[in-house]
Amino acid sequence: MNPLWDREILMLLGGVVGLLALGTTVGLVLDRRVTSDAGRAVVVNLKARVRSWWVMTAAFAAALATGGVGSVILFGLLSFIALREFITLTPTRRADHRTLFWAFFVFVPIQYILVYREWYGLFAIFIPVYAFLFVPVRSALAGDTEDFLARTAKIQWGLMIAVYCVSHAPALLMLQIPGYDGEGAKLLLYLVIVVQLSDVLQYVFGKTLGRRRILPKVSPNKTWEGTLGGIGTATLIGALLWWATPFSPWAAAAIALLINLAGFAGGVCLSAIKRDLGVKDFGTLIEGHGGVLDRIDSLCFAAPLFFHVVRYFYT
Repeated sequence: MNPLWDREILMLLGGVVGLLALGTTVGLVLDRRVTSDAGRAVVVNLKARVRSWWVMTAAFAAALATGGVGSVILFGLLSFIALREFITLTPTRRADHRTLFWAFFVFVPIQYILVYREWYGLFAIFIPVYAFLFVPVRSALAGDTEDFLARTAKIQWGLMIAVYCVSHAPALLMLQIPGYDGEGAKLLLYLVIVVQLSDVLQYVFGKTLGRRRILPKVSPNKTWEGTLGGIGTATLIGALLWWATPFSPWAAAAIALLINLAGFAGGVCLSAIKRDLGVKDFGTLIEGHGGVLDRIDSLCFAAPLFFHVVRYFYT
């Protein structure tokens, strides 16, 4: 059955469209009223972010409309692009090129094929074990030992964060939950909505109420007010959306809080990498957001935790 015919999925997507329509309206109103240079910069950024969210929502809905294969392809492409952004910003040498070929054109496709085939036993260990061991061996065979440990670790870390962690999102479709068979698309949509709403709300609360910075050297824009307001509100929304999940309201609240905290951790860790590399964003592909990895940094940490919590307690 096409997931988009499901009433609850339509309700979830309808809520997202409503929020985007509200954001578009707010942007138009602020565009007419805000005149200061600093205020104008915020409005321009807000409008760019909303436009990008319209495009991303349409792409995600199209992937859901095709069922499991569309979701796997979409996240596979996101992983490929995110890995490219990560590797582009982390220096490599000529001796790494063949290893990188394996990373992009062998490991990424195999990981998502395993997700599509619902082969959990191999999906769960393919990159952490086999790719992890293969990368240094292939690099060593190239004969270049300069900065060897750092070079191989960067490729391994890129595969883990951009491919392995992200692949847990579409892997939700493979879970067989009693009384919830064939409803994995709702779990995927729930994960994306809650985690991304947390990011958006942290941005909104931070811009409107933010005063005290949490980690000024790591992520200068994150404040206590923005973080607590965003995570708290997104957790409440996650609890209110329990009807689309196999969770009770209290369990939905606890799980929403867990993935929002994981999302915050992902944002902080990826920000630390950007500060270390001396860049503001991982890329420029998404208007107002930066690169793909900038947009899914929270999902990278939240998706594996969400997948395994649901698998352990509900399957």
